[in-house]
Parts: sequence; C-alpha cells; structure tokens
Amino acid sequence: MDKAFTKGLRLLEALALSEQPRGVTDLASELKLTKSNVHRLLTTLQSQGYVRQIPPHSTYELTTKIWALGSHVIHRMDLINVARPAMTKLAEITGETIHLSVLEDTDVVYVDKIESAHHIRAHTSVGMRAPAFTMATGKAMLAHVPDDYLERFRPHLRRYTETTRTTIEELREDIELARAQGYSSVLHGEWREGIAACACAILGRSGELVGAIGMSGPDTRIKRKQIREYSVHVMEAARTIGAALGYSNRPTAYPAVRGDHAPSHQSRRAP
Repeated sequence: MDKAFTKGLRLLEALALSEQPRGVTDLASELKLTKSNVHRLLTTLQSQGYVRQIPPHSTYELTTKIWALGSHVIHRMDLINVARPAMTKLAEITGETIHLSVLEDTDVVYVDKIESAHHIRAHTSVGMRAPAFTMATGKAMLAHVPDDYLERFRPHLRRYTETTRTTIEELREDIELARAQGYSSVLHGEWREGIAACACAILGRSGELVGAIGMSGPDTRIKRKQIREYSVHVMEAARTIGAALGYSNRPTAYPAVRGDHAPSHQSRRAP
C-alpha cells in the first residue's frame, strides 16, 4: 500500500467533510500526521488543482475539481442506464456486438457493451481504450468537436493496419463524411484487422456530446451493404438515447463545425 497516497486521500476526505477552510495544525491533529507532512500533501494537491489556499490565515479548502470528476462519473452512469434499452434493441436487430463509448482526450473508452451471439465476433471489453482516430465511435464523436481538437492527435497518428488514417488531412476527410451522412463507418479495421463497424454520436440535453453508440463485427460478415442498412438503426438508437437524456432536436446529419461544409465526395470509400 502506498502510504503517501493513502494519506493524501484521507486529507481530501477531511477537507471534503469540513464546513469551513482548515489549517495545517488542525488537519495534522485530526489525521494524526506531522504538520510538515500535511503541508507537503497540501502543496501537492494545490499544484494539481484540487486544493486552494485561503488568505490571510493560510487555511485550505477543496476546489470544485473533485465535484467535476464526481459529476463526470455520475453522468457516465446515467448514460449507461439510459442507453441500455436502445443498445438491447440494436443488438436484436443487427445480431452484432454493440458498444457504448465516451471520448477521453484522444481515446475512446468502452463504458458498456452487448456481446454478439455469433461465435465469430469483435472482441472488446468494458473499460478498454482505443485510439479515437481509428474507431467508428471515435470518428462519430470527433464530428462534434471543434476542428482544432484534431491537432492533439498529430503526435499520436500511427499505422495500426493497412487502412489506418495516418494524417490529420485524412482524419478530417473521414469526419467531414461522418457529418454529411450522419454516422461514421469503418469497413476494414483501422486499429485491429478484420473489423467493420458503424457508429453515431449521442447528444445530451443542451446538444453537448456525451458519447457514441456503435455496432461492430467481422468484415467477412459485415460488408458495405450491411453498414448502410445497420446505420439507419444505429442513428435511431442514438436519437432514442439522446431524447431520453433530454435532447429533442437532433438533426439527421451532423452539423458543420467552425465553417466546415459537407463534403462533395460521399461516394469515396467509407472510413
């Protein structure tokens, strides 16, 4: 057990349960730690944005960072509960693996899934991360972020398969296509070989991006025709989840972001 980490957590808990800012001596007495130890922990927490010092008496209190993290977890739990019925229906219609994902920096994180009944299927697990620029759910969500968000991918672009998009320009083309057609698709795995998928972003009450729902399976079974057919149901599932979260005005295609326009090359290979 990391003793310093445990002490830091106890300190956070003490501050969270306090009704007013606390001093070093007071905290040291309650936690049975030395004042130098408490001061060092407070300094670390302050540098990371969890604690702020209140002048003029050098007392300390928590910032809202803890609250923000907790709200994010609660929001994710709400998304999972709300999305489950639509995921179940989509799984019954397609017979394929259904994923619920969120965007975290440059990764997608699988927060829920329903496994395909087929023996041959896409193998993933809840909690797993994958590069957003290679995933259908990732590209669906990236269609709802400002264009300059894509710059953070530049250091991470690398080839995982023969079809991986490895430049910002290629990634932007895929995202423009997703905005135009209302969903994102991958015909041949860009992170793992042999996977086909399509996905649609989920919007919350204020039109904010909250996640994406997608279906995936082997590209030997899912071809371009199936992607087109399943995409209708994937978009409907996303609309259903969004409506349950309070969003009532979802367009049929992604809105343009920062002056982007729908591309005229919709006949190109689906990403």
